[in-house]
Amino acid sequence: MLLRVNALAKGHSGIRLSTVQLLIDMINNNVIPVVPSKGSVGSSGDLVQLSHLVLALIGKGKVNYFKKSIFDKKESEKVYDAKVILKKLGLTPVRLKAKEGLALINGTQMMTSFASYISAKAKRLNKIADIAAALSHEALRATDKAFDERIHNLRAYDGQLKTAKNILSMIEKSEIRDSHRVGDPRVQDAYSIRCIPQIHGASRDAIDYVTSKVSVEINSANDNPLIFPDTEEYLEGGNFHGQPMALAMDFLGIALSELANVSERRIERMVNGALNQGLPRFLTDKGGLNSGMMIAQYTAASLVSENKVLAHPASVDSIPTSANQEDHNSMGSIAAQKCYRIMQNLEYVLAIEIMTAAQGMEFLKPLKPGKGTLQAYSFVRKFVKPLNQDRILHDDLIKIAQIVQDDSLLSEVEKTVSLF
Repeated sequence: MLLRVNALAKGHSGIRLSTVQLLIDMINNNVIPVVPSKGSVGSSGDLVQLSHLVLALIGKGKVNYFKKSIFDKKESEKVYDAKVILKKLGLTPVRLKAKEGLALINGTQMMTSFASYISAKAKRLNKIADIAAALSHEALRATDKAFDERIHNLRAYDGQLKTAKNILSMIEKSEIRDSHRVGDPRVQDAYSIRCIPQIHGASRDAIDYVTSKVSVEINSANDNPLIFPDTEEYLEGGNFHGQPMALAMDFLGIALSELANVSERRIERMVNGALNQGLPRFLTDKGGLNSGMMIAQYTAASLVSENKVLAHPASVDSIPTSANQEDHNSMGSIAAQKCYRIMQNLEYVLAIEIMTAAQGMEFLKPLKPGKGTLQAYSFVRKFVKPLNQDRILHDDLIKIAQIVQDDSLLSEVEKTVSLF
């Protein structure tokens, strides 16, 4: 709704101020139209979704109405007839005039609202991925040589440089690292540790690229035809076409999927007795009757496998519509919703890595981790205790996922370490 208001406010859609004002009044009064998630092919705009938004505007659709705030978690979501709620609030439904119907439903606001949310969230998840990786770096007693700035200056990708700096700043003053700086027989670590800057950094650059495209889209006039009042002309074009967002969402889905992919590889190394640098198998010293973190890795593997399917681009498909007048469609709405699911799966994979790494660090005590990793570990332990014997891991995972999703873990670490 907000993005549609912003597009209409550009002054090229041919719509009355009073119509836009009703949309704003609905937002301010927490009147949110009930909008189906399926049905858009991402060209000629998100017609299905925007049509349901406009149904509420003209008093014919369904709405959710929140008396206090849509952000009030205590308030239950209820569905009402739009005309009932508009009347209750003293708002008059719109009687559409020439051009207004098309102006309201032609646009990319459904896919772009997904894109906006995911892009903002992805920037924070990239930092959380660095936190998770730094914790795994500690648990696996890895070398810090691969994060030397001199290496990354020779390739100079912005994301790579920033990721390397993040890891080094978090493991600074690590007693775990210092304990085997001399006499460590390893020359170098596995890719999932050694190449964190290159892998996470590539996703970071992709997120920045996508965010720049989303910024363009949310500040554009993207309906048709467009009105040019200065010259009293109207021009038919195709600004409603969702291809820019479709490609962006497919790209971002791949980038987020890769963060989950490499995270699972680190989880596997930590639970694998042949690869975890002397930690107990499955991170339990009571093997046999106890499975430790075994099933946590199963769950991560499942989510990563699902992401691989979801990461297949939607934008390479096109089914013609409107008697083949609309003969190429972007499928951007599908790309956006797939990307959203990938993002959710990533949150849980990172939560599993954080939970697993914290358990691995239990076996390295009394050595302390670095200043950033210690802050993260200590915060995790406020919610989940060490796994001394098997219990329902689902409960632990939900707690860690919550501090990933609400950014409280990130905020806690950034009290000590500034992350890029």
